[in-house]
Amino acid sequence: MEIDIISEDENPMLHRSDVRFEIVHDEATPSRLSVRDSLAAKLNKDSDEVVVHKLDTKFGMRKTVGYAKVYDSPELASDIEQDYMLDRNKIEADEAAEAEAEEA
Repeated sequence: MEIDIISEDENPMLHRSDVRFEIVHDEATPSRLSVRDSLAAKLNKDSDEVVVHKLDTKFGMRKTVGYAKVYDSPELASDIEQDYMLDRNKIEADEAAEAEAEEA
């Protein structure tokens, strides 16, 4: 699986960069978690700082185009991203948020 970065736009207000990428793969479309780990390794980031939002593979093609958000820290990702997106990317929610939910 080869990952090529198409574009990377900085978003300083949310402490992240928006990354569009292309993957060339030999087998079926790779899983979201394997893409997240490979993209994090390519960008020298921790995998908990990368949230893959979209993977799009055309039928019969061995090329996937995707969109991800790369945060400065895992805490920022947990604070900003919606819960369902954190669940899809297997990123643990912030312990403080869990404690507040238990108290309510």
